[in-house]
Amino acid sequence: MSDAVTCKNLGKTFPGGVEAVSSVSLDVAHGEIYGFLGPNGAGKTTLISMLTTLLRPTRGSAEVEGIDVVRYPERVRRRIGLVFQRSTSDDALTGRENLEVLAGLHGLSPREARPRIREVLERLDLGEAADRRVSTYSGGMRRRLEIGAGIVHEPSLLFLDEPTLGLDPQGRAGFWEYVRDLRSRRGMTIFLTTHYLDEADQLSDRVSIIDHGRVLRTGSPVALKESLGRDVVLVRPSDPARDLRSLLAGLPGVSSVDPRAGDGEYRVKVARSESFVPAVVRACDAAGVELAGVATRKPSLDEVFLTVTGREYREESEANAPVPAGTTGTRGR
Repeated sequence: MSDAVTCKNLGKTFPGGVEAVSSVSLDVAHGEIYGFLGPNGAGKTTLISMLTTLLRPTRGSAEVEGIDVVRYPERVRRRIGLVFQRSTSDDALTGRENLEVLAGLHGLSPREARPRIREVLERLDLGEAADRRVSTYSGGMRRRLEIGAGIVHEPSLLFLDEPTLGLDPQGRAGFWEYVRDLRSRRGMTIFLTTHYLDEADQLSDRVSIIDHGRVLRTGSPVALKESLGRDVVLVRPSDPARDLRSLLAGLPGVSSVDPRAGDGEYRVKVARSESFVPAVVRACDAAGVELAGVATRKPSLDEVFLTVTGREYREESEANAPVPAGTTGTRGR
């Protein structure tokens, strides 16, 4: 059996020479939650738009459920569900009516749709609000309704494009629970794009890190973090002009010292932060160096991103490329 998603050298260049995605190759197994992590402007939405047939690739190939996305787009669309970055529900309709419209568009008869819609609304804790207008829904309720719209036709593969954008922490945590439930109960394959590190870490079986249209690293969150093999200690002297490179590099267990430009802080990779912290405090005290702070970091996806790109993870300015026809939200997220 083929994988749920397969890409080979998939790329997209927009008019004017803007390369949004550059030769991406990946595979997503059936039943997997696959996270696609990158800052704004990295190419995430462009990739998902190609995989869901909303945007034609410039080069390379892609198959979804074994079906070529360029040659047979209608067949692909019948197999997948898609939740956009922003709500696509009609505020003037009730939650139930929105799902009835979507079910009809997917070719379900009213007789088929009614029990399925009832089940979806109950599973997403929207049963009591089913006959209220969507304009009265909270942000979290809207996002759950979007999932309902994406799964009402029972797809085998669900694409989630920045699904928790704008939700508060409680709403995001609840959304994660629903996503896990879809996989555990239905065996659904889920392809998730996100720029939230914790979301990729908590949800994904595997993560691909993308930046500037290129996949830089792929693996399970645990494997990616363990590949760093070191703790990180941030050392900040009170005097930013004080050069501590030699002092820090000479301490036991130090593998690298990285002065962070402009802020006077040093990022030190060490074997064990627990033993390094008291050692650096003693060494600085003996050298007459006053410290403004010492902080420790265990390996994280943020550290993985820094290692593979040479810069810290952050949300960046969005690239000014066209928005794919038929989508909502911003290109390149």
